[in-house]
Amino acid sequence: MDLLAQILANGALLGGLYAVMALGLALVWGVLNIVNLAHGAFIMLGAYLSWYLYNGLGVDPFLGLPVTAVSLFALGYVLQRGLLNLVVRGPMFNTLLITFGLEVVLTYLAQMAFSADFRTINPPYAGNSYTLGPVTVPLVRLAAFAVALALTVGMWLLLLHTRLGRAIRATAQNLVAARLYGVEPRHLYAVTFGLGLALAGAAGGLYGSVSQINPYIGAALTAKSFAISIIGGLDNPLGVIVGGLFLGIVESLTMLYVGPTFADVASFGILVAVLIVRPGGLLGRTA
Repeated sequence: MDLLAQILANGALLGGLYAVMALGLALVWGVLNIVNLAHGAFIMLGAYLSWYLYNGLGVDPFLGLPVTAVSLFALGYVLQRGLLNLVVRGPMFNTLLITFGLEVVLTYLAQMAFSADFRTINPPYAGNSYTLGPVTVPLVRLAAFAVALALTVGMWLLLLHTRLGRAIRATAQNLVAARLYGVEPRHLYAVTFGLGLALAGAAGGLYGSVSQINPYIGAALTAKSFAISIIGGLDNPLGVIVGGLFLGIVESLTMLYVGPTFADVASFGILVAVLIVRPGGLLGRTA
C-alpha cells in the first residue's frame, strides 16, 4: 500500500508537468487550427535556455522561468507574424510542413550549440525531499508541480475571465463574428502563438529541472502533448489539467505493475480508446 501511494504521488507530480507541456499545444491548436509539430522542440529550447541561465549566469531555474517564458513569447510572436500567418488559413498540410521544418531546424541548431550530450540542471536543493507519511516527495518535483499547476490554472482563468481571453475564445469559435466586434486577427493570432510558446518555454524550464535534456527530446514531448490535448479535450482548458494528471498516474501505475517499457504503450492506448469512445475528450463537448 505504501508503494502504491508513492507511485500515485509520483504520477500526480508527473501529470502536473505534462499538463503545462500540453497546454501551449492545445491553445495554438484550438485557436489557430495549427498542429504545431515543433512544440516539443520549443520545450527543448526552453529547457536549454533555463540550463544556460543557471549554469552560465547563476540564475535559479525557477527564478529564471519568467525570462524563459518572455523570450519564447517574443520568438512565437515574430514567427507567427512573419511566417505562420502567411499560411494560417491555408490547408493544414502546409502548417504541418512548416512546423515540422522548424522542429528539424531547432533540433539541428541545438545540437550544434550544445552537442548531443545529456545535460541537467542541479541547484543546491536538488537532493532535498519531504516525507509525508508513507510518501517521499523530492523538493524540485514538488516545486515544478506547483508552478506547473499555477501556470495551467492561470491560463485557464485568463481565457475565461479577461478581455484577451474572451477575444481568443471568440476567434476560435467564430472568426467573422470576432472581427465584427473589433478583434484584429493577425495580432491576436500572434499573441496566441506567443502564449503557446511561452507556456512551452516555462514547461521546458520545469522539465530541465526534473529530467535530463538533449536536443532530441522534442519529438517525444510533442507526441505526449498531442495525446494529452486529445484525451483532455481541446475546447476546455481544465481538460488539459485532467488529461495530464490522468496520463501521469496511468504511466506510473503501468511502470509499477507492467514495466517501464510499456508506459508509452499505455499512454497511446488510452488515446486510441478516448478517440473511439469519446472523440471530444474527457471534458470536451461531444456532438
